[in-house]
Amino acid sequence: MVIIPAIDIKEGRCVRLVQGDMQQETVFNSDPVAQAKKWEAGGARLIHIVDLDGAVEGTPKNADLIRQICGAVKCAVQLGGGVRSRETAEQYLALGVRRVVLGTLLIKNMPLAEEIVRANPYRVMAGIDARDGMVAGDGWTTASQVPASKLAQTVAGWPLAGIIFTDIARDGMMGGPNLKEIESISSISALPFVASGGISGMNDLEDLFRIPAVTAAIIGKALYTGAIRLEEAIEKYQKGG
Repeated sequence: MVIIPAIDIKEGRCVRLVQGDMQQETVFNSDPVAQAKKWEAGGARLIHIVDLDGAVEGTPKNADLIRQICGAVKCAVQLGGGVRSRETAEQYLALGVRRVVLGTLLIKNMPLAEEIVRANPYRVMAGIDARDGMVAGDGWTTASQVPASKLAQTVAGWPLAGIIFTDIARDGMMGGPNLKEIESISSISALPFVASGGISGMNDLEDLFRIPAVTAAIIGKALYTGAIRLEEAIEKYQKGG
């Protein structure tokens, strides 16, 4: 199971939010480039970056900073937030981003999302962000009537790099992931499945490790608060298990 540290960027700084609420932020590092280097030094082979400003506003807002991060680290960078056009997706891929994440586009313009995926096979992740089982978009500010399970079924045959599932109610709460929902949705397709939201300690990683279809876990606040040590998590779950 790949351990993926997260960097959420808001107004040029590395922050963590509570349940995606842009008004509830904690700044953990004013220099996201330095933070990326720290995660790489800790053994990360992939870093998950979210442009929070871009996610809410619908266009890239921290592209230059993301370009700097890609140039500063040798490990892979995965980027989500504000990717709402093929041009934006391919600009990020050209900047050095290994994979882009589509979220809002999956519920607002499914044909365009599929076009982007098929034009860039295995370089796009489907970000399924759900509250009470229903997918949300626009930086989690807009609810939809699309069940997360149905969306996972819809994209199952696309040439995606995988699915990232986030339970919004758990994100930033340090209360543990939604194991029941993760187990259910991860079993829908054969795509690589990344669990995100609520991971608070090594015990949560152990629970995720035991779900056969989970191939990776994104960790945010638990790393920043020291509840999980990146090196230890990688040693136990990525290298050995």
